[in-house]
Order: sequence, then C-alpha cells, then structure tokens
Amino acid sequence: MKIAVLGTGMVGRALAARLREGGHDVVVGTRDVEQTLSRTEADAKGTAPFSQWLKAHPDIRLLTFADAGGRSKVILNATAGAICMQAIEAVGVDNLAGKVLVDLAVPLDYSQGRPPKLSFGISDSLGEQIQRAFPGARVVKTLNTMHFTVMVDPARIPGTHNVFVAGEDGAAKKTVRILLQEFGWPDEAIIDLGGIQGAPATEMYVPMLFQLFSALKTYDLNISVLRP
Repeated sequence: MKIAVLGTGMVGRALAARLREGGHDVVVGTRDVEQTLSRTEADAKGTAPFSQWLKAHPDIRLLTFADAGGRSKVILNATAGAICMQAIEAVGVDNLAGKVLVDLAVPLDYSQGRPPKLSFGISDSLGEQIQRAFPGARVVKTLNTMHFTVMVDPARIPGTHNVFVAGEDGAAKKTVRILLQEFGWPDEAIIDLGGIQGAPATEMYVPMLFQLFSALKTYDLNISVLRP
C-alpha cells in the first residue's frame, strides 16, 4: 500500500519505519524538502537531524506534503497539533479527496512550559476540525492516547490494553484496523468509538498521559478497558 506520513519528528519516523518494515511503499512529507535535509543539529527535544535518519532508511523518500499526499492511498498526520491544519492544507484538497486520513495529532499548548496543556477540548477536537475542513477526506482518529513507542510496538506492555478508532467512514476504519493489526494490535484490543465525535474524548486523555509519565517516569503504559 502507498502510504504518506506527514511529519519528520520522532512520531513520524517511528510510524514510517514500522510501515516500511511491514512491506508498504512509504514516503514522509514535509513543508520544504531542502530545508529539512539541510538541518545538521538536533532539535529542541534532542532529536537527530532527519537527514541522518533518512540515510538509515534508504527505502523511504522525503517529499513535499503535496507530493507525498498525491501519490498515496493512506495519509498519516503525525505533525504537531499546532501546525497540523497548515500541513494538511499544504497536501491539497484534491490530493485528500477520497483518501484515508489517519489523524494522530493533539492540540498541545507549550506556552506555559511542560507538561503541555490542551489548546481546546470537550466541545471540539482536531479530528473534528480536520473532517470539517476537508470533507472529502475520510478521517480516522487513532493512536493519540499513547507514546509513539507503544503505537508501533504494543507488545512492549504486557497484558491486554487498548487502542481506539473514531471516524465517519466504515471502510476507512477497516483499513486503519488492518494497519493497527500489522503494528501488533490484536483485533479485540481495537475499540471503535463510532463517528468522529469520539475524537475529543481521546484527545482529552493526553494530559493524563503526561501526568502519568510525571508520576511513573515511563511512557511504557496504556489504557486497558476492563469488561465483565
């Protein structure tokens, strides 16, 4: 499957590498290819320059957002919440039409330091905003309730734990379920929250994730929904 991952940070890199390992034709999208490749220093989070990562993954190409989205069947939004709408706009309406758009972003506000706060929630979400802004895209919200290491390797946490999907298009959610299963998520661990109106609940959980990390000093944790 031809898949585009939007975003060159740690989340985008982890997803792109895992998808390529699964045999998919993967590209990574960025706003300016030359600028991204010209960076030689680690970013504020200590992440190595993308050019170094790309050399270690020669089967993955770096393209502009528009080129990456235009040639792909599935698009994963792994950009930061503060810029994700601009990134998706750069993909282009025509390139999004009919595509499965997997949204992992969370509207985080770092203006008051760490841990970040949510820019908004309860009555709205990034997932809903993206679906409203791009009605031709088939948006599915998922994977945003955990650290990226758990996204692509759920077995690092023992026992049964869950991942959620929310979106309006049943076929799009089926495609996402297949990708999640390829990552290692058992089908019974995937909980369908219904339409895209389920996105706010998953986004609002993220502050708890940061608080748990502060208390436990690890991101090797996740939600487990227990039922009788």
